Amino acid sequence: MSLPIFVVVMILQVTGIWNDFLFGVVFTRPEYYPMTVQLNNIVNSVQGVKEYNVNMAATILTGAVPLIVYFVSGRLFVRGIAAGAVKG
Repeated sequence: MSLPIFVVVMILQVTGIWNDFLFGVVFTRPEYYPMTVQLNNIVNSVQGVKEYNVNMAATILTGAVPLIVYFVSGRLFVRGIAAGAVKG
């Protein structure tokens, strides 16, 4: 019975760690920045012409890991969310 709840917690933890922008900026060196910080650097560069295809590709690559986690464990995620619902 607790497997769906553990899956929900795992998904929320992966998403939280993946999106931890401030930790990557403060506690790492530029050569070890996480993907979210690198995405910000790519999108907010102001030199030359904005290349939207590069920005969109970087955004898709950055969002791929949480999406894969959601799709792989989607059935258990829904079951875990529904387990906490109050049935009347």
